[in-house]
Amino acid sequence: MNELAASGLRLSVNGIDYAILAIYFVVVLGIGFAARRSVKTSLDFFLSGRSMAAWITGLAFIAANLGATEILGMAATGAQYGVSVVHWYWIGAIPAMVFLGLVMMPFYYKSKVRSVPEFLQQRFGASSHLLSAILFAFAQLLVSGVNLYALALVVQALLGWPLWVAIVVGGVFVLLYITIGGLSSAIYNEVLQFFVILAALIPLSILGLKRVGGWNGLSHSLTKSHGSAFMHAWEGTGIGHPNALGANWFTIVMGLGFVLAFGYWTTNFAEVQRALSAKNLSAAQRTPLIAAFPKMFIVFLVMIPGLVAAVVIPKIGTPGSSIGYNDAIPALMQQLLPNGVLGVAVTGLLAAFMAGMAANVSGFNTVFTTDIWAKYVKKDRPDEYYLKFGRWITAIGVIVSIATAFIASHASNIMSYLQTLFSFFNVPMFVVFIVGLFWKRASAAAGFWGLVAGTTAAMVNYFGLYKTGVISIPSDQGANFVSAIAGFVAGAVVMVVVSLVTKPRKVEEIAGLVYGTKAPGVEEVVDAADRKWYRRPALLGWSAIVLAILLYLPFSF
Repeated sequence: MNELAASGLRLSVNGIDYAILAIYFVVVLGIGFAARRSVKTSLDFFLSGRSMAAWITGLAFIAANLGATEILGMAATGAQYGVSVVHWYWIGAIPAMVFLGLVMMPFYYKSKVRSVPEFLQQRFGASSHLLSAILFAFAQLLVSGVNLYALALVVQALLGWPLWVAIVVGGVFVLLYITIGGLSSAIYNEVLQFFVILAALIPLSILGLKRVGGWNGLSHSLTKSHGSAFMHAWEGTGIGHPNALGANWFTIVMGLGFVLAFGYWTTNFAEVQRALSAKNLSAAQRTPLIAAFPKMFIVFLVMIPGLVAAVVIPKIGTPGSSIGYNDAIPALMQQLLPNGVLGVAVTGLLAAFMAGMAANVSGFNTVFTTDIWAKYVKKDRPDEYYLKFGRWITAIGVIVSIATAFIASHASNIMSYLQTLFSFFNVPMFVVFIVGLFWKRASAAAGFWGLVAGTTAAMVNYFGLYKTGVISIPSDQGANFVSAIAGFVAGAVVMVVVSLVTKPRKVEEIAGLVYGTKAPGVEEVVDAADRKWYRRPALLGWSAIVLAILLYLPFSF
């Protein structure tokens, strides 16, 4: 687990760099204390009183995703698999984000749910609700541990802090500003963190390209050392053709682009929670659509450092090398960044990990408090009780995240580990959502057994078939795509079968929860400003889809 430290990636930080770090932490806590004044009810704590503007929730939406997955994980994926990393953005994010904004947010927001599992309760009943809440809470603590471990490992290796100190300091700061200011504090800090992260990654990418002779020099070097497919998005992805990613076009499109992507972006409450905090339905719909535009360009800021690392550190990730794929960005920081800029870069990394962890912890505390504790353990208590409990469970969540951080230490590629978790937990929830959203016949029992079947099938494929060698898949990433497809198909088939042999819910019970139905008395008042053409969700959504397709073209021929 001390890979970075063992590799000698220690940065020469000075007083200026430490001053930048100190200022950042002071500002983070200051935002938390400022947000505290607006926290008077549990709705304020968990959903910011549903008062946020779309541009704020949009930036927070994307910043919440800019955790260890995005920074170290995607750079590692670029160093290991090359330009194929663009799939995680242009097909593995944008379509799902648009679907969330245009199709699913109206159902989430109009139903006035406080969490994603609570929507399942309204659609399918208590059994599906409780199971989904438990699975989600457990998954969030595992993912939170990834961000905390990555934060601690980088701080230990680059600044010389002991690992346990880095873990405790990172966890305590996240705990403080969430406990003090609730979701509002997390969202405002995520907006700040978004710009700090850009300030870290842009200079690193520019200096990296300069080091290898620009994009042409980078492309020439990697084509020579890794083959032409390394710099091509689709080359070698025909069915039966071997490639480094270990996936073909079908598993990329269906496994990543549909099942994993839609499962993550449409049901991951750590993301959806930001949209639910928006001030009205229009702002809630525009939240993921606004986020889609920076999302599709951020790939260059994480892919380029990974590709550059593959050139300047030729043995990165190979057996016997002390520098692994997860070390791509820290290694470049060591080689390229001067003091001052180095301080901003380290601060940007810490901001990314803290943003990701804060999103996971705030999602966990909301679901555990509102969906588990308030509904099945301590019912009908005063609102002040749940506000206080929410703060206590936040502390417990951070403590558990510290423990799960050490589980993440066994993963050679953080992105692969997280994709494994998503195939286990997000995909089964998505299949239940999508079937229940578009099929009135889906019964309450089908929701529960669909979750069970989807989760079980994904785990059996990964652990029972892939890891034991029963089926041969060239890489963990490829196995994750197949596990996601297996989980989706199994969940969907079981839902259909169970629905056909059980009694469906009455139409009036699911009004407003199924496509084509409308809940009585639910009318959305649209602000005059939201009627302007450039604020229309459909325009934003389809513009994002078209732009993502255009971005693919230079890497596809």
